[in-house]
Amino acid sequence: MRRIFLLLAAISLFSPVVSHARDTVYHLDFQSVVDEAIRAGRLDGTVKFYLMGKNPKGNVARKFPEAVSNKKTNAFNKSDEEACAWALQSVLVSFQENAKKHGANAVVDLVSFYKRNEYKSSTLYECHAGAVMSGVAMKGRSAIVK
Repeated sequence: MRRIFLLLAAISLFSPVVSHARDTVYHLDFQSVVDEAIRAGRLDGTVKFYLMGKNPKGNVARKFPEAVSNKKTNAFNKSDEEACAWALQSVLVSFQENAKKHGANAVVDLVSFYKRNEYKSSTLYECHAGAVMSGVAMKGRSAIVK
């Protein structure tokens, strides 16, 4: 009985350390991931992406309601940067599909939106990398640019 008590006491001492998952925040280059997704054929290039503070060339004729995409990816056997790029590409694919559904050719006012916290940058996106999963969340608006 005493051994069981000591074992449970030892486990309880280390459980806060074991249960604390890694959540490393990265701010990474947005355009390089967009370019890679187009080269790889994951994005078709018909929809352009503009982070908050980057304005499209041309007039925004119409903006559609705000949309949010939150994607996770398996981080196993990937660097944090690679996993983050995969997660962002998944977000961009969902925004591209939403834009096409509306007949739009752009997604504007994009901001990182992880756990509903905005991170605004005209060049970077935010990614949260853990030991097992990495995730990117963004919000933006489909738009028709003429």
